[in-house]
Amino acid sequence: MRWKVGILTASDKGARGEREDTSAQVIREMVEEELGGEIVEHRVVPDEKNEIIASLIELSDYYSAHLILTTGGIGMAARDVTPEATHEVVDRLVPGIPEAIRHAAMPRNPHAMLSRSIAGVRGTCLIINLPGDPRGVHESLAAILNILPHALSILSDNTAPFNEYF
Repeated sequence: MRWKVGILTASDKGARGEREDTSAQVIREMVEEELGGEIVEHRVVPDEKNEIIASLIELSDYYSAHLILTTGGIGMAARDVTPEATHEVVDRLVPGIPEAIRHAAMPRNPHAMLSRSIAGVRGTCLIINLPGDPRGVHESLAAILNILPHALSILSDNTAPFNEYF
């Protein structure tokens, strides 16, 4: 199956056109080349909770994305509100995904423990918060890419083999 993927960049400077969105390009390349997904929409919004919420809902409900990958806004700065916005739109959290991302990143970058990223499910759409920098995006996606087809298959009600431990 070709997964429909939305990319949402939360960046004040990016929304004003003052910064090139190189992290989204990393997501696009990895999704298309390694996941075999199709980017159905990419947008850049400022670090405003209501704008992030509206975009997540639109990507999930209107564009029928199977997966939404956000980039940016997951740090500890006052304007970093992507996790809060994501939490408001998801029905259920999937804590193992951000745990795996942080675990993979910490040997190289101990500051990864400060990431507040979350992952969750809205209807049949998986939403995952990724860091704002291209290297962090690449490492984060590489840590979880192999589980995404299984997770997306489960959400799409396709018959996917279940791990015997669950």
